[in-house]
Amino acid sequence: MRGQSFLDDVNNQFDEAVRFVPMQDGLAEKIKVCNATYVTRFGVRLRGRMETFVGWRAVHSTHWTPAKGGIRYSPLADQEEVEALAALMTYKCALMGLPFGGSKGGLRLDPAKWERQELERITRRFTQELARHNFFGPSQNVPAPDMGTNETTMVWMADEYRRWSPNDINALACVTGKPLAAGGIDGRIEATGRGTQYALREFFRHQSDVARAGLSPSLAGKRLIVQGLGNVGYHAAKFLSEQDGCRVVGVIERDGAVWSDDGLPIEDLKLHLTKTGGVKGFADVEFVDDGASVLERACDILIPAAIERVIHAGNAPRLRAKLVVEAANGPTTFEADKILRDRGIIVLPDLYVNAGGVVVSYFEWVKNLTHIPFGLMERRHHEASHQILARSLEAMTGAKFPLETASLFLEGAREIDLVRSGLDDIMRQAYGQIRTVWSSGAGIPDLRTAAYSIAIGRCAEAYSAIGI
Repeated sequence: MRGQSFLDDVNNQFDEAVRFVPMQDGLAEKIKVCNATYVTRFGVRLRGRMETFVGWRAVHSTHWTPAKGGIRYSPLADQEEVEALAALMTYKCALMGLPFGGSKGGLRLDPAKWERQELERITRRFTQELARHNFFGPSQNVPAPDMGTNETTMVWMADEYRRWSPNDINALACVTGKPLAAGGIDGRIEATGRGTQYALREFFRHQSDVARAGLSPSLAGKRLIVQGLGNVGYHAAKFLSEQDGCRVVGVIERDGAVWSDDGLPIEDLKLHLTKTGGVKGFADVEFVDDGASVLERACDILIPAAIERVIHAGNAPRLRAKLVVEAANGPTTFEADKILRDRGIIVLPDLYVNAGGVVVSYFEWVKNLTHIPFGLMERRHHEASHQILARSLEAMTGAKFPLETASLFLEGAREIDLVRSGLDDIMRQAYGQIRTVWSSGAGIPDLRTAAYSIAIGRCAEAYSAIGI
């Protein structure tokens, strides 16, 4: 008998939470199952021969349209993984109040084995297959970057879609995660890491929750271990260390881990990783060959920020973190989650923590549909109003406006300011709802079950509203 899969983990979490959500008979199964999965096997002539690639696009739910979710390129991609990630996208969007269904895509290849121009040809063919079968488009299905893909991949896809649908005025909204020059939005690259920071800040605003985790009240000085220094882990580590006073004592990567009780210099470590492909050889720190073992070292906060299922029944009994913050999708198995709960280790779930990327993707999608940058209509008006207020205060008090706050107050909000403000607000609201359900006395055992129950309830309401 096969072992539990990532999809089994997601479905088990659903089953754990759905019993707390009243709904009509049979609707739970409709919400749980994946609506459709398109499998494509296409050929591209490369290096003098025909190469065949297999890819998937799963649509878990269309209770809202379009369906939303990233596309990953990985030699380990498979249909179950894609369907599990699509389900997480449904629940994540519902939890955060975003008008999207859930989707996910995968292409089985190792990007490191192909040249840039070859990846472009592969991506364009994949886009053609998805568009031809109605699994792609600004009103149907909107991808974003994921593991193995980036903003350049999204530009190739958007350009191919515009060729496919030259009369679609909203063609740029067919993908998110584009560079600014190609219709992207400021703050998208940092979004998931920034969302992780905002999630932790919001958790620490509720001292009763912090006390339940056995932590002291302030985020400053907390010892962090970060698993994965890719886009998400890097930005989370950078923001939390530079802006919140946290100390990143451990970073785990593919080739091992590095450790320093004094805290690791994240910028320098990232440069070393980019240059050498790993963390080995980074100066003046302890290197650990068995990177996974560092997950079990003592720390205040553990942030898994790379791949799924890194915390499992084998290591969960030995974890010594007081708080696990899931910046990655599905980093904790269902069995491990129960072990951590029984040990009193609080888990901030991926459904919430990892949502920064799709929240800012929503902002980018809206920007593309409205064809106007955020803040364009009001920025100069706000600047003029604030200038008048500042001059009036100076006239009344006889004192000059403080220089240290002048730039923050007198300058109108830029797009990046509005994006961060909107993300912070949504993260705060979502956590408030999760902790309220967690503390409701309904027997909900943890934050993850609370988050799932909110998401499932909103899916049920949406289906009921359309007569299903």
